[in-house]
Amino acid sequence: MKRDLGLDATEARALAATQEVATATENSLRTALGDSFGGAYFDSASRKLVVGVTDASKAGAVTAAGATAKVVARSAAQLDSAVAQLNAREASAPSSVTGWYADTVTNEIVVTALPGTAQVAKAFAGDVRVVEAEAPQPFLKGGDAYTIGGRSRCSVGLTVRGGFVTAGHCAAAGAPSNGTWGGSSFPGNDYAWVRTNSGVTLEPRVGSVTVKGSTSAATGAAVCKAGSTTGWTCGTIGAKNQTVRYPQGAVTGMTASNVLCQPGDSGGGFITNAGQGQGVVSGGNSSVCYFQPLPEILSVYGLTLLTG
Repeated sequence: MKRDLGLDATEARALAATQEVATATENSLRTALGDSFGGAYFDSASRKLVVGVTDASKAGAVTAAGATAKVVARSAAQLDSAVAQLNAREASAPSSVTGWYADTVTNEIVVTALPGTAQVAKAFAGDVRVVEAEAPQPFLKGGDAYTIGGRSRCSVGLTVRGGFVTAGHCAAAGAPSNGTWGGSSFPGNDYAWVRTNSGVTLEPRVGSVTVKGSTSAATGAAVCKAGSTTGWTCGTIGAKNQTVRYPQGAVTGMTASNVLCQPGDSGGGFITNAGQGQGVVSGGNSSVCYFQPLPEILSVYGLTLLTG
């Protein structure tokens, strides 16, 4: 899967419009299908939303809504329950297990583990698919963008009334150079917000894209991020509700992407081409970049997203 979609402006606008419709359709069908909803994702090849159903008789409702129906064994609620059960056992997980999530594309639970430790992961988690990969790390390093404690740096995420949201692990390094911490949480979560100093101008943009809202896009949808190390990079949204085990502790409710991120990008904003803010960079490795979804951050701190 390519990180950069390589679309021209016209194609990007058309794709953004298609994915906005897919997001609305997913939300509508999630409610309409109830317990038989088996998750959904945007298929980049067909450019259509694929919706899982555990009851084949409900496939017609999916088709009528303009999406592709796929009969699956497990409902979204069952997958989320399985993730919650693993979360409850997180403290007993082997150190080689780096996280887990529900894969709505394959309708199964996936456990991530260090290379060569698949059997250890299966012994812990049972009947799951194991994906081996290098260990994830929170993205934070010394530098001079927005600095913390005068020695480390992170990236501004999305602006809110009075400041901006960013990654929670950034707060551990000290005071931000452009304001004061309004709140932070890490591990468990990875979010924070900064009350900016007087005189700081706040713009409702991520990169050159104007922020329009915070509607979560579907798995498989195109997304980009702005970070102070790698700049503007794009890719697609991966599995949601992931549990990621960093050395500092586990973080739940994360979303994966194949967008390029590196140390110093922490806290940078994720956004769709249509201007829907998705979240802030947390961490990852050379093949995955996790982000903390935006709606939870806004809700926890009662923040108002700046839009244009």
